[in-house]
Amino acid sequence: MEESKSTLDINQIKEYLPHRYPMLLVDRVLHWESGKSITAIKNVTANEEFFNGHFPNKPVMPGVLMIEAMAQAAALLSFLTAEVKPDENTVVYFLGIDNARFKRPVVPGDQLKLEAEIVKVTRGIWKYKARALVDGQLAVEADMMCTIRNVDNSKNAEADKVSIGQAQ
Repeated sequence: MEESKSTLDINQIKEYLPHRYPMLLVDRVLHWESGKSITAIKNVTANEEFFNGHFPNKPVMPGVLMIEAMAQAAALLSFLTAEVKPDENTVVYFLGIDNARFKRPVVPGDQLKLEAEIVKVTRGIWKYKARALVDGQLAVEADMMCTIRNVDNSKNAEADKVSIGQAQ
């Protein structure tokens, strides 16, 4: 993908992420720079399933879903940087999260601005600094790690093949 095309709409996002409703948590990419960073958004709406139980009288977006939204933005950045579109055998494994801090609740009507920056790529392990903001206020931040693997589903699932993304 050309670097001059720094935005992605929902249909383009779906070409890179295997997630679908209700787990696709990135609505638009506002900007990305190969090997560096990405800025995306997640529109938080009252009709999302998790608000039925979290919490019915005071809806708050679960922290784990905010982390997942940041991880999806980071995965997009990895695929875009590696110039790879995943197929049905591509799996992104979330390897770790450190220093996660939640600074404010996220409620229906908010727009999460997701930011992820590549810190390091070593032997197929991608490390990021990520954060999400609402109206310029920090909602959550974390250091995250993931890897992208190609798994041949016709063979033993433990037989992970080539690691994608030896970028940098």
